[in-house]
Amino acid sequence: MSNPKNNSHYGSMSSYIIGFVLSLIFTVIPYYVVVNQILQGTTLLVLILIIAVIQMIIQIVFFLHLGRGPKPNWNLYFFASTVGIILVVVAGSLMIMSQLYLNMSPSDQIKRLVNNEGIYQIGGELTGACRGQYANHVVEIKDGYVSPYYSYAQKCDTLTFTNEDRQERKIMFGSYPDGGVYAGETEILLRSGRSKTITLSETGIFQFHDETDKKVSGQFSVSQ
Repeated sequence: MSNPKNNSHYGSMSSYIIGFVLSLIFTVIPYYVVVNQILQGTTLLVLILIIAVIQMIIQIVFFLHLGRGPKPNWNLYFFASTVGIILVVVAGSLMIMSQLYLNMSPSDQIKRLVNNEGIYQIGGELTGACRGQYANHVVEIKDGYVSPYYSYAQKCDTLTFTNEDRQERKIMFGSYPDGGVYAGETEILLRSGRSKTITLSETGIFQFHDETDKKVSGQFSVSQ
């Protein structure tokens, strides 16, 4: 017959039921808030993150029973260090993305906004954005090369970048290794097998390249 003290780190039926009910409650809350649009934007994101943390604590306490085993201190230390590393990685990534966005000039931010939203006129004045879209030009990245290397387009045409390689591509505007801006866009992240389309609202001759691969480069011209 086993000693109850040796099994103290295992959960009872009541703890499993309580954990199950709490998990359901904290699953329904964010679903209800999102479906009914009670909160939006940053407030909604913060609420979901808080509930996610609560859900994690519920799983740990009521199902994994962390801290009830024969070596609770080591389990807790390991868990705390893992959470700490994850938080550092997430916080660092958010900080880097925030700095990249803040370093974009106000004029670049406005260009990107008006192009993405199709705002061609404000207060009776033209913004430079396109009112409609015309021909689409496809640039394919395959086996480390760009085809076609040079694309000719008219203003308000669209340009689609397609990545047929297995590796991820980060397309930058300008000559290698420098980066530039086109119509408010500073970079285009292309995962394997994915495409990204931009509207050609600025005229001139422009270059683009992969951030880490010099030979993945090309040019496009946009005429009025």
